[in-house]
Amino acid sequence: MKLQQLKYLHEIAKQKLNLSKAANALHTSQPGISRQIQLLEQELGVEIFTRHGKRIIGITQPGLAILQTAQRMLQDADNLKKIGNEFNDKESGTFIIATTHTQARYVLPPVIKRFIEHYPKIRLSLRQGSPIEIATWVSSGEADLAIATEAIELFDKLVMLPCYEWNRCIVVPPRHPLLQLKELTLESIAQYAIVTYDFAFTGRSKINQAFESKGLKPNVVLTALDADVIKTYVEIGLGVGILAKMAFDPVRDKKLRAIDAAHLFEPSTTRIGICRNSYIRHYVYDFIEMFAAHLDMETVNKLLKNPENQQLSIANDK
Repeated sequence: MKLQQLKYLHEIAKQKLNLSKAANALHTSQPGISRQIQLLEQELGVEIFTRHGKRIIGITQPGLAILQTAQRMLQDADNLKKIGNEFNDKESGTFIIATTHTQARYVLPPVIKRFIEHYPKIRLSLRQGSPIEIATWVSSGEADLAIATEAIELFDKLVMLPCYEWNRCIVVPPRHPLLQLKELTLESIAQYAIVTYDFAFTGRSKINQAFESKGLKPNVVLTALDADVIKTYVEIGLGVGILAKMAFDPVRDKKLRAIDAAHLFEPSTTRIGICRNSYIRHYVYDFIEMFAAHLDMETVNKLLKNPENQQLSIANDK
């Protein structure tokens, strides 16, 4: 059994059993991958995949168990490399953060600046995507950690580290009628067309739940993947915007006004997601603490060992 065979196995599953895509991703030939998988099956004495002719069409029951073990072995092999790097060069390395636009644009800049000042030799990379995408990248080892509000809890391979709570605001053009109200209500918001996040993003479910609890059906005319797009369409008069309070900057957003809406919606919690059993380099611990001061190394390690114990006091509206 070779580690390369396990990599082939993992990539085939990742590419949804498409051997051609797996070969391209691994920079090798499709016949070469097929041959190595056949050798692995012969060595283990079981079929990992079900086939129709030469085409792979499914994963067998023992294949599922083998795939899970192979993924753990690949992660352990990656951990060994990280341990070696940790002791050979403590001040250099790569660090990939997977996160959403709102976090990358409005929360992370001062943290990233501080981190780079402390670790100038670290090659830092931000990968932006939907919560599902970023959780998938961390689960597959393509990123070191995820920062998101939604979806991390859907991935069993990830441990969630609660960071801070936040809520929403309503953004409107100057002189909008909502600015004249003494108290903002869901009923008053529902009178207007609404521009807000795509359902998969940034606490959208909390928005839906709030309106549904009042028996209201908001007229959502446009959804977007990030707050900047929402604000752009509010500026041109398409509707009122509902977005994360952290995403409104009165200095930058001079053509808009914000109305606090924390009393209308349940707060959301932003979390860091880390793959279980992964080796965490010292600078990753430092980044986590820079992002959420209550998550020092000791606390993070306790959560990794006992992920069900997540009742921490966290910051509000970072």
